[in-house]
Amino acid sequence: MITLNRHGHVAEIVLDRPKAHNVLSTGMAVQLAATCAEVAGSDARAVVLSSSAERSFCVGADLKERASMTDDDLMRQRPVFRSAFGSVLNLPQPVVAAVHGFALGGGTEFALSCDLVVADPTAVFGLPEVGVGLVPGGGGTQLLQRRVGAARAADLIFTGRKVGFDEAVSLGLVDRPAPEGRDRETALELAAVIAANSPVATRAAKRALRHGAPLDLGAALDVEDSAWRTTALSGDRREGIAAFNEKRRPDWPGV
Repeated sequence: MITLNRHGHVAEIVLDRPKAHNVLSTGMAVQLAATCAEVAGSDARAVVLSSSAERSFCVGADLKERASMTDDDLMRQRPVFRSAFGSVLNLPQPVVAAVHGFALGGGTEFALSCDLVVADPTAVFGLPEVGVGLVPGGGGTQLLQRRVGAARAADLIFTGRKVGFDEAVSLGLVDRPAPEGRDRETALELAAVIAANSPVATRAAKRALRHGAPLDLGAALDVEDSAWRTTALSGDRREGIAAFNEKRRPDWPGV
C-alpha cells in the first residue's frame, strides 16, 4: 500500500493502493508512518509524495473500513491516522506533492502537509468531511487557512465543495502547475533541483519557515538567526564556499 523508491538523493513515497483510489485504511496509515520514519533517518535530501492510482491522488479515509467500526475502534484508529499525517508534515526534508485526479479529504490534507504542491489539470481538491458528520482531521482546518487565509478556508470547509485545477492555482493550493499526466515527473524534477543544494541548509530553511510562521516578526527573525548559525558552522557551508571559488559543483558532506 506504500512503496518507497529512490532517485539518487530524492526519496519517492508512493501511495500505492490504486484499485481503491488510495483510500487511507488503518494498515496503510501504519505503513506510511513507518516509511516516513525510514526516509526521515535516511540520506535523502528531498522527498516526493506521489500516487500510483490513475485517476486519484488520495480520496480520504476508508469509509468501508469505518462502517464496521465501533466508537471505540474509531477512537483507537485516531492516533494511527494522526501519526500518518504527522509523519508527512514533520519530515525534515523538503517534500513535494505530485497530485493528479481526486485529492479529497485526506488527499487534500496530504498535499497540504507537503512544502510544495505540483498538480496537473485533472487535479480536484476538497475537504468534504462535514458531509459525513466530521471535521477534517488530518490537519485540514489548520493547514488550509495557513495557505489560503481564514475566510477562504472557511468557505471550502463549511461547504465541503470541490475545487478544480484553475481555482486551486488561483487560491494558492497549487504551487507548480504541470502538464496533464506529468505531475510526478515535474515533482521529481523539482525535488532533484532542491536535492542538488546543501541538505544542511535546506533542512534548516524548512525549520525556519515552519517554526517562524506563527510567531511575531521579532521572534521569527530569531528563528531565522538560529537556522543561519546552524548552517554557518557546517561542513556544507565550507564546501559550498570552496566550490564557488573553485568554480565546481559542491560535494556536500551533509553535516
